[in-house]
Amino acid sequence: MGKWILKTIGVLLLLYAAVCVLVYFIQERLLFFPERLPPGYVFQFPEPFEERTITTADGTQLSGLLFKSRGDKGLIFYLHGNAGSLRSWGEAAGVYTHLGYDVFMLDYRGYGKSKGKIHSERQFYADAQTAYDSVKTVYPESTITILGYSVGTGTAARLAADNHPRQLILQAPYFSMKDMARYYYPILPSFLLKYTFPTYKNIQRTTVPVTIFHGDLDEVIYYGSSEKLKAYFKPGDTLITLKGQGHSGMTDNPEYQERLKEVLE
Repeated sequence: MGKWILKTIGVLLLLYAAVCVLVYFIQERLLFFPERLPPGYVFQFPEPFEERTITTADGTQLSGLLFKSRGDKGLIFYLHGNAGSLRSWGEAAGVYTHLGYDVFMLDYRGYGKSKGKIHSERQFYADAQTAYDSVKTVYPESTITILGYSVGTGTAARLAADNHPRQLILQAPYFSMKDMARYYYPILPSFLLKYTFPTYKNIQRTTVPVTIFHGDLDEVIYYGSSEKLKAYFKPGDTLITLKGQGHSGMTDNPEYQERLKEVLE
């Protein structure tokens, strides 16, 4: 009986080790869900827009869209979530252009028409910084609001900490990816993560105003993530709780749109 138990434990440990190794090597597939678009794909949106190509330091070409408003209030630099592409994310631009703001949206590597593949957190940050540098040649930083949604919030916070935009807005942010892993998969060791995205550290370094929007019924990034981030707020930073809001569809939420107007103006 004792030998059988030991053998069972041994098999379970081997299976656990195999799962850990598998998670380490396929975590990009677990975190990023890109929609690829053919090079000739034609975007269609009701707002005027221009396609932009951002070339990274290693020569990879990233796809971006610049939506133009009728106002001159500045730019929303928008980093979208982990699924889809600009084909669908571009539909959110109208909420911001309606308020008089231009909007720049970036497709990450492997998303939409963007080339290449995501292979590291450092690369992810660097690509966003390259895109940000490109828009700074047109828009003064004092008129740029960095906005991140879901997976884009960690990089948005990093950009705000490393630069000097007007403000930072986060929709459904995570405290960090390690915190997310501990919350949903406590059995897996956090050192396996190649993507830590420590939002809390970057909020702590950020000198510009920070506003967080989070639905209290978020089923993907638990609402407590934002409550934890409050511990790193400066005076004037704000957490706005959207009652009954889940993870998706926040931009269409009337309360979000109303409070957004207050934050931007």
